Amino acid sequence: MRQNPSFAMTDPTEIRRVIQRHPWATIVSDGDDGLVASHYAILLDEDRDDLTIVGHVGRPDDLIHGLGSRELLVMFQGPHGYISPGWYGDVAGVPTWNFVSVHLSGVPEILSDEENLRVLERMTALFESRLADPRGMWTPPNDEAYVQRLAAGTVGFRLTPTKVVAKRKLSQNRPPETVERVLEQLEGDGPYADAALAAEMRRAHIARVEHRS
Repeated sequence: MRQNPSFAMTDPTEIRRVIQRHPWATIVSDGDDGLVASHYAILLDEDRDDLTIVGHVGRPDDLIHGLGSRELLVMFQGPHGYISPGWYGDVAGVPTWNFVSVHLSGVPEILSDEENLRVLERMTALFESRLADPRGMWTPPNDEAYVQRLAAGTVGFRLTPTKVVAKRKLSQNRPPETVERVLEQLEGDGPYADAALAAEMRRAHIARVEHRS
């Protein structure tokens, strides 16, 4: 992802927030047969306060990606959406797309079976906690043998990135009055309305104003 200083997201706290809210990630590596991409849920390492992430792939994706020996690119996609030039008012403009993305690169370490199972348990607990009747990995009709058998079909990893590229392109190059017109459309009921994207834009522009002051 080409970086632009005007859109760079450099605050680790903000990057962590994007990862936490958008854990469905794309994993890319340069495999034996060329580029290969997979899609998995990835979490921040709860034992670290940096940008270290943990996750798993199903076998044989570990071999396809050369997990543990090759560099991985892990991409997280935040809110994104179409921005019409008609929203700018009587101002020159062309169609564009606003978005938030985080790219982490590095060579991951392979987790032990015990560590992998703990990550799988944490992942299950995290996503199930939003339900009225949450179920853990050990909840019947699951049993230990069943869970262990399924876990053996996965390979866990931990990645401490050696390169971080995070970007939020949210109309920061537009004057405040134009940004407000865009927000009115995103917060409205039109075909491209997007409350999540609007919230990210407001967050970015508040931070921009605070930084200037």
